[in-house]
Amino acid sequence: MIPQYLVDFDLQDLPVVKTDCLVIGSGIAGLFTAIKASEDRKVIMITKKTVMESNTRYAQGGIAAVFSEEDSPVYHRQDTLMAGAGLNSSAAVDVLVNEGPEGVRELIRLGTIFDKENGELALTQEGAHSHRRILHANGDATGYEIVRALAEQAAQHENIETWDDHYVIDLITEGGVCVGALVQRPGGGRLFLQAGATVLCSGGAGQLYRYTTNPEVATGDGVAIAYRAGAHIRDMEFIQFHPTALSYPGAPRFLISEAVRGEGAVLRNINGERFMERYHELLELAPRDIVARAIVSEMELTKSTFVYLDITHESADMVKHRFPTIYETCMSYGLDITSDWIPVAPAAHYMMGGVKTDLNGESTVSRLFACGEVSSTGVQGANRLASNSLSEAIVFGRRIIERIRQLPPLEQGTVSVAYNQGRLESPTQAIVERRLKLQKVMVRYAGLRRNRDMLTKGLDELKRQLPIFNAVLTRREEYEFANMLTCCLLITESALAREESRGAHYREDYPLRSDSQWQKHLLQIRELGIVEELSDDV
Repeated sequence: MIPQYLVDFDLQDLPVVKTDCLVIGSGIAGLFTAIKASEDRKVIMITKKTVMESNTRYAQGGIAAVFSEEDSPVYHRQDTLMAGAGLNSSAAVDVLVNEGPEGVRELIRLGTIFDKENGELALTQEGAHSHRRILHANGDATGYEIVRALAEQAAQHENIETWDDHYVIDLITEGGVCVGALVQRPGGGRLFLQAGATVLCSGGAGQLYRYTTNPEVATGDGVAIAYRAGAHIRDMEFIQFHPTALSYPGAPRFLISEAVRGEGAVLRNINGERFMERYHELLELAPRDIVARAIVSEMELTKSTFVYLDITHESADMVKHRFPTIYETCMSYGLDITSDWIPVAPAAHYMMGGVKTDLNGESTVSRLFACGEVSSTGVQGANRLASNSLSEAIVFGRRIIERIRQLPPLEQGTVSVAYNQGRLESPTQAIVERRLKLQKVMVRYAGLRRNRDMLTKGLDELKRQLPIFNAVLTRREEYEFANMLTCCLLITESALAREESRGAHYREDYPLRSDSQWQKHLLQIRELGIVEELSDDV
């Protein structure tokens, strides 16, 4: 059993800092939500490294919203539902596609500079989108540009206080209400940050896997601390593996944006043969889960560790202009994408599940909200449509603040929560070794393709690490590992329970999708385990 708190504490012994709104995380969700909240209240935004270090910063492709006269929210809705494989919330998708354009306009008002062509916003197309509706910035540096603009706004706002290099150990609840967080300072001291509302914007969990496009900070902290606080966690079996991450000696698993395929790049196996026609009618623009599994199949058939992405038929000027970041990064490793095929392989990329929220971003714990990748709003379903994630963050970030404004003030009295499990021993095995082992277990047993034997073995391996929760934890590396283990258990348990294949979840022993039995969500609740919930559209 995972305990409610990672450490023993007594709030009466700790320094107390009070704020109107606590925002945990500094990607697009955290920054945008903090800026909106700061219009009429004090905000403290916490990031465990720096404001500029988040998944958003590395987002290349763009942000999806309807701006073309040929496009409409109806088409955007259809595409999102198709990719989501029957597990989207229709209401949440309606919110996204109808409110997304105004959210983008607000980003522009806040200083984001999107690319233009002939004086109009430049739009591109990505996998499973029926129209060109992807806005981008500096070619393929969309996330960086958004974070740059929002970070500048946040830094100038007197109502926003940013705490870099702080770590949220746990959320504090009293009487089923989230009243703030237990926070560790850079020097190791702890404090209680009391907040009228707490918004989780902590991002994803790509670091659970050995190969990922995510930065080091993406360790699933938000899902884990929300789970321990009693929030409902939903759809954790759905982990999206990006089909095309750079697979080249000496290089990290750098993301090769889906927009490269949107602009005409084709996939070839190591024999030089195009192969997507054998797997899907949309070829290279099929949904990500289908493309990723097709690549793995070709790798197995050809006994290779990669396939090629080929955009050499496009002009060198076009490639350099449209994908400057990808071009320059690959060139730094001696790979010229204007003339060389790009070796790629799938890597863990995005978490569709997360903290279950309503249409206002509120979790099942009062005064606790979630926004961005950490949340499960119902938009993404079983497989995220490309570039919908940045739109989701701004649309629901704005709704969260509107809901917070409706809340009565939290009585700022003394919070007397104390917790003592009697922990005695420190972890014995080096955390860096445990972390690497955890990542390998997830790749081997709970990756792109799964079956009962693999998942059962993986679960057994993970459970051997459970004594960490009985140890005395003092360093952020230890807290991170405990959070990663929590998320790994949630993913593996739900993947074992879902006996079908749907979206990003593929079971070799249950290869077909079964709407009659499995068009439903799996909720995970700390005190109850797995609970089934019908899909909104059933």
